[in-house]
Amino acid sequence: MTRKGKRALLIVSILAGAILAAFGLSTMKPPPESKDIADVAPLVNVITLDAADTSFRIASQGTIQPRTETTLSAEISGAIVSISPKFVAGGVFRRGEELLRIDPSNYAAAVDRAKAMLAQRKIEFDGAEKLRSQGYRAEAEYASAVAALAAAKADLVNAERNLERTIISLPYAGMVRTKSADLGQYVNPGTTLGVTFATDIAEVRLPLTDQDLAFIDLPNATDIQDSGSSAGPAVKLSAVQQGESRSWPAQIVRSEGVVDEKNRVTYAVARIVDPYHLGSGNGGDYPLPVGTFVAASIVGTTAINVTRVPRIALRGNRQLSFVDAEDRLYIRDVEILRSDADYAYLRSGAKVGDRISLTTIESPLNGMKVRVSEIPEDVRSTDASQESVADVDKS
Repeated sequence: MTRKGKRALLIVSILAGAILAAFGLSTMKPPPESKDIADVAPLVNVITLDAADTSFRIASQGTIQPRTETTLSAEISGAIVSISPKFVAGGVFRRGEELLRIDPSNYAAAVDRAKAMLAQRKIEFDGAEKLRSQGYRAEAEYASAVAALAAAKADLVNAERNLERTIISLPYAGMVRTKSADLGQYVNPGTTLGVTFATDIAEVRLPLTDQDLAFIDLPNATDIQDSGSSAGPAVKLSAVQQGESRSWPAQIVRSEGVVDEKNRVTYAVARIVDPYHLGSGNGGDYPLPVGTFVAASIVGTTAINVTRVPRIALRGNRQLSFVDAEDRLYIRDVEILRSDADYAYLRSGAKVGDRISLTTIESPLNGMKVRVSEIPEDVRSTDASQESVADVDKS
């Protein structure tokens, strides 16, 4: 055999030995471990729907305003000779308490003159009446004496009234909002002296949409036509004071009865008794100053056997993901009666016993298989409340 043939035979032998060795090693390798294929169906949290009676609460807001506010003006002319120390912005006064006094000297003198003139006219009238009874005086002269006596009486009443006007007081207990006059200032009739308001009752105008009105029993016109107000729904007012959230009770007493042409809302008026805690107190723990901006929660009507779902379960504000008995997902439209920050209340589209998913699935498909985790009844409200806060802005 030639050298070239021997080399070729050697190369073939080496390749054959390598192949046999590789085959032998492969037969010695243990077979791969078998594993079960995991279920890739998404896991969803579900709840079972039930029905219950629900009392709605309607949210609104407004600014506290006094029910009675007065712009004080001088009715006579003269210099201001005294001012109460309570006649300052924020000063609290009692009913009938003197706040200012205008110089009464000229008006006291006018009363004295009117009294003297009345006495004179009375003497003249008595004389004319006596002569008339004796036939010595004509009817015209008697009528003139009667008219003069009546005029003297009227002048005395006017002089006494002007003297009373030198003292500025109010027929209610209240607080001074602004002070516009001071000691020594000369005022004329119509000069503004200041602004005051009563502290017994405050009010707040609460705007309500047409949808809100469907869930509130407001007093109607026949209820308030005699007294101007009527007992309506209870209201809880809240505001932040000194860094703390505080609340006060109130009650709607009337509706303004017209729809605002600019924003198409109707204003209901809620009343707060003794907002400054100067008398009986309004039931709150802290004073509620005029001008405070408050949020209002109004007690609305009660719906019977309404289905409630957490807001986080809604897709696009009007769809829910239902899970059937075979754990398959189906998306359906529902009609919402009303919704708030935490829940949506359904009018139709779902029934008691349906299961809905609270878990958001990317690109869900109708009929897709899911794995179900039932949420216990005692933790549903807490979970929905915590998760729905962020969902309010999305919807």
